[in-house]
Amino acid sequence: MKFLFQLIVTAVGCFAAQYFLPWWTMAIVAFVAGYSFQNKGAVSFIAGFIAVALLWLLMAYQIDVASQSLLTEKMNKIFPLNVFILMVVVGGFVGGFAALTGALMNPKKVSKYY
Repeated sequence: MKFLFQLIVTAVGCFAAQYFLPWWTMAIVAFVAGYSFQNKGAVSFIAGFIAVALLWLLMAYQIDVASQSLLTEKMNKIFPLNVFILMVVVGGFVGGFAALTGALMNPKKVSKYY
C-alpha cells in the first residue's frame, strides 16, 4: 500500500513541479518521496521509476499530439530508437535513482536490545 501511495504522490508531485519549474525538479520530488515513505531501496526505486516514466510518457504523448508529430518525426530520423522509449527510460532512471537515494538516506533504527 505504501508503494502505491508513494507512486501516486511522486507522479502528482512531479507533474506539479514540472509544470512550473525545470525538468530536474522531478528528481527532488522523487527524493523527498523516497525519504518520506521509508520503503526499502528496491521498492522506492521501482516506485520512482514507474511514476516518472509514466508521467513523462503521458506528457510527451500530449505534446506530440498537440504539435502533430512534427518534432517526433525529425528526431526519429536522427535516433534509430523511438524517442518515446528514450524519454521514458531516461526519466524513469532519474526518478528511480532519486527515490532510491532518498530511501537510503533514512537513518537505520538501532535497537537497544541485542
